[in-house]
Amino acid sequence: MQPLSLAEPSKQGTRMALALLASAAVHGMALSTQFVQINPNLFEDPNLPMEVVLVNARSTDAPLKPDALAQVNLAGGGNTDEDRRLKSPLPASPKTQRGGDEAARQARVKELEQQARNLLTQLQPDAASQDAQQAPPAPTIDASQLNLQAREMAQLQARISQQWDEYQKRPKRAFVGANVKEYAFARYVEDWVDKVERVGNLNYPEAARRQGIYGSLKLTVSIYANGKIEKIEVDRSSGSKILDAAAVRIVELAAPYAPFPADMQKKADILSITRTWTFTRSDQLVGTE
Repeated sequence: MQPLSLAEPSKQGTRMALALLASAAVHGMALSTQFVQINPNLFEDPNLPMEVVLVNARSTDAPLKPDALAQVNLAGGGNTDEDRRLKSPLPASPKTQRGGDEAARQARVKELEQQARNLLTQLQPDAASQDAQQAPPAPTIDASQLNLQAREMAQLQARISQQWDEYQKRPKRAFVGANVKEYAFARYVEDWVDKVERVGNLNYPEAARRQGIYGSLKLTVSIYANGKIEKIEVDRSSGSKILDAAAVRIVELAAPYAPFPADMQKKADILSITRTWTFTRSDQLVGTE
């Protein structure tokens, strides 16, 4: 008798068994999961930061629930039950003095500013010492040096004033050359030439006549308004010292000359006349332009 053989499971039956197992597992997980509400307070920091302020009063008792940190204890300090705070650390002024106590407030502000500077200096001693070392020393004032500079300035001013005064006092000069167009000068020059020729012929140099020396030279004669000679210049020599010296001597002998007329005095204090003087072969002195 042969043993009976079990039939092999079909593929479709295997898939059904796996699906049932998966469904049972999913439902089991869903039934075992619980949703619990989370308390948000658990994530809050019990030590919250507090604001640091500066108050203008103090109290002996510390507040149980402070609203802020300050330099001293202050429990209350106002005149209202509302949650309010002063906006200025300065002491509150009475209502009657707010309009008329401006000077006191300004002084208090300056005092607080000075205290702040002192605190900064204490916090930064090294920087302050470095600034003090780097600051240049204040220049010392020497009284003797100031006096010396003052004297030098006074002397310089005096020299400038003197030079300006001398410049203002300089005489007005007029120069007359070969061509004389203005009538006042022309008449005076013509009379002056006539006088020099007349004196020159009366005092002709004997050495030139005896030695037969002849020639011409150019002179510039400067005359003051009163007719006196300022100076005589030999612009061009005759080549003979005898004739040059004789011409200068003749001009000096003819002085003083006529004073300037009123119309000339308005225009010149000194008149410089340039003329050519010729000692001729006939032993005469002739002035030409």
